[in-house]
Amino acid sequence: MAKNKLLRMDNVGIVVESLDEAITFFTEIGLKLEGRASIQGEWAGRVTGLGNQDVEVAMMITPDGHSRLELSRFLTPPVISDHRNAPVNALGYLRAMFTVEDIDDLVSRLLKHGAQLVGEVVQYEDSYRLCYIRAKDGLLVGLAEQLGGK
Repeated sequence: MAKNKLLRMDNVGIVVESLDEAITFFTEIGLKLEGRASIQGEWAGRVTGLGNQDVEVAMMITPDGHSRLELSRFLTPPVISDHRNAPVNALGYLRAMFTVEDIDDLVSRLLKHGAQLVGEVVQYEDSYRLCYIRAKDGLLVGLAEQLGGK
């Protein structure tokens, strides 16, 4: 019997309150909008277990083309829980980490868009500078700047 193997990670999904604001935020980080669509009907609800649903989705892609972020805004059924302000040690907590060229420049640009620095920008040994940023709608992302050409 042939062993089934993993081919790739396709995307990470995040439910958002405003698709337009989330697209703007992740565009500022450097992702590109790959596509936007409305997904409706009971067929989709059979996948999610939510029944008949109406969802707007936007697929964002990283510059290298290897990673995607699927942003979803649920029209129906309504959102029933909000984890955006949960601390980073909450079970099931989700954050995406992006490697960037200039962390200081990006942090200052994101702050102008209403984001907040969660802690501070710190350096890990001689390899990375890291921080967490919370978008104005509460989404948390990590940023990492690789140091020393490693």
